[in-house]
Amino acid sequence: MNNQKQQKPTLTGQRFKTRKRDEKERFDPTQFQESIVQGLNQTGSDLEAVAKFLDASGAKLDYRRYAETLFDILVAGGMLAPGGTLSDDLTRTEFCLFTAQEDLETMQAYAQVFNKLIRRYKYLEKGFEEEIKKLLLFLKGFTESERNKLAMLTGILLANGNISASILNSLYNENLVKEGVSAAFAVKLFKAWINEKDINAVAGMLRKVGMDNRLMELFPANKRSCEHFSKYFTDAGLKELSDFAKNQQSIGARKELQKELQELMSRGEPQKEIIAYTREEMKKANLSEQSMISIIWTSVMSSVEWNKKEELVTEQAIKLLKLYSPLLKAFTSQGLSEISLLLRIQEYCYDNIHFMKAFQKIVVLLYKADVLSEEAILKWYTEAHVAKGKSVFLEQMKKFVEWLKNAEEESESDEEEAD
Repeated sequence: MNNQKQQKPTLTGQRFKTRKRDEKERFDPTQFQESIVQGLNQTGSDLEAVAKFLDASGAKLDYRRYAETLFDILVAGGMLAPGGTLSDDLTRTEFCLFTAQEDLETMQAYAQVFNKLIRRYKYLEKGFEEEIKKLLLFLKGFTESERNKLAMLTGILLANGNISASILNSLYNENLVKEGVSAAFAVKLFKAWINEKDINAVAGMLRKVGMDNRLMELFPANKRSCEHFSKYFTDAGLKELSDFAKNQQSIGARKELQKELQELMSRGEPQKEIIAYTREEMKKANLSEQSMISIIWTSVMSSVEWNKKEELVTEQAIKLLKLYSPLLKAFTSQGLSEISLLLRIQEYCYDNIHFMKAFQKIVVLLYKADVLSEEAILKWYTEAHVAKGKSVFLEQMKKFVEWLKNAEEESESDEEEAD
């Protein structure tokens, strides 16, 4: 028997040492800050050189860990303490956003620095957006000039798609709103944003994050009116934003009115009361009769659950519209209102496929109920219709229109004989 212990197998191979210069240096925040400040002091106000320095430094400095420190320095020159003041340490640079010239061209150049940095290091996107949110909450701690620069930069970044419009939620901070900081900041921000894009693009981004109806909240409750908003932003040279807010408020008022009308109908309130209420709300919201008849039509057609069978839905619609013809008649005193109603009926029947065959019957019913006049129907048929379902609906109306024309000719003939 062999008493010698068997040697355990060992792995052999060549071990490589990683050179220090090949490793990403992991500094503490102070060392990281010193490296960034030193680099910015060397590049100075040459923003092309700043962008190159930041690009190269990301390979050896831990941007992921110290993103907040990095952005604080680029914006304010040093690390920010809570509230927006610079921390007490002496590691600062005079070459940052807050010390730059206060003009749009310079802010556009700074926006390019941030854009290049984030495109190169994609993981900084989230941290950068969080930084902007934080800076907006710190606005009271900055000077007016610093706020103006930050506002212009933010507007440009929004236009470029570097940040989401959801960051504007920070402006609804109660203290910022109360002291008028939010509204003043918004003026500079929207001017820069609209300068880069246009009001339609701005409106689209606001809608995307559900902020298109919240612009009034930039003002304290006692100043939160359409009139004050309009004057404030129009006087500041932002009439397009003022008009947009007015339109949004009008849309909001229409939706509320439509909802209220549906509730009144579902409760079976007398039509006299519904008409009186509608007239009052129409006056308050400064709505035209054409706008009002569209709201009423939508409210009526949304007040019931529709049958799924096409052959039964027409009968159900006729019954409902016959019931509410007095309400429709009360708001079609003008020819334009009648045309508006006809167009809404056309669009509704086209958009809801079960109603495609009901169009002619609905129009005839409303003609007999004196809601629609012969002149309005003929005008719609010859020139005022829209493209939706045009060929189908014109064909449906052909015989009735011929009957209307013949009746009109007979009426004219009878008048001539009487003379």
